[in-house]
Amino acid sequence: MTDLHVHRYGPSGPTQVLAIHGLTGHGKRWQTLATQHLSDVRMSAPDLLGHGSSSWAAPWTIDANATALAELLDSPAVVVGHSFGGAVALQLAASRPELVSALILLDPAVGLDGAWMRDIANDMLASPDYTDRAEARSEKANGSWADVDADELDRELDEHLIDAPQGRVGWRISIPAMMSYWSELARPITLPPNTIPATLIRATRTSPPYVTDELLAGLETDRDFELLDFDCDHMVAQALPAETAAVIRKALG
Repeated sequence: MTDLHVHRYGPSGPTQVLAIHGLTGHGKRWQTLATQHLSDVRMSAPDLLGHGSSSWAAPWTIDANATALAELLDSPAVVVGHSFGGAVALQLAASRPELVSALILLDPAVGLDGAWMRDIANDMLASPDYTDRAEARSEKANGSWADVDADELDRELDEHLIDAPQGRVGWRISIPAMMSYWSELARPITLPPNTIPATLIRATRTSPPYVTDELLAGLETDRDFELLDFDCDHMVAQALPAETAAVIRKALG
């Protein structure tokens, strides 16, 4: 049994691709990529702990998520991690390398500045929800979702926006869990064994950037490693699904 709610795509059978969403996200964000570009691939896309329909019970750590994800895999899979999901993917590969055939990191957020994470957490704690759907949509459309198709953004709102107290709306997430996770992103970088090939896609419009020189230096050392720059903002798989799918197919061999 697992505490994770899992969205599954493609034919039945063992998971070929494990897709890990970012902080404040959910597993169904991978639906367009899976159904329109990788329909023949067996993909599992869980809601992480404290997100969506998965357990909201503590602990809220990278390690707890990696442990829960390992229970979903019976054989090695290509592990794709976006943003915070990249940090979780690295921990999974470090702790259970026999389950990871390759890593694909989409604009990963790993080993970030602690003061920066404090400021983001303070902002979320001060304003955890929105007046209405229009305000929630505007925040995304004018932020990291700026280059994502409008229909994709509307699907995000349909799936992930729920009623909050006092007639407001908010994302289907645990705010206490998010506070813990912002701190987790300031943890030291965990690197997997250099026997695991890795591809890192850097979103060149992310400002300030999440991908650090320290992470790149660690991944480049004695490893089959490729760095790709995509001309998009932070939501790589939603903004450029066909290009992302091509990288995943290459890793599948």
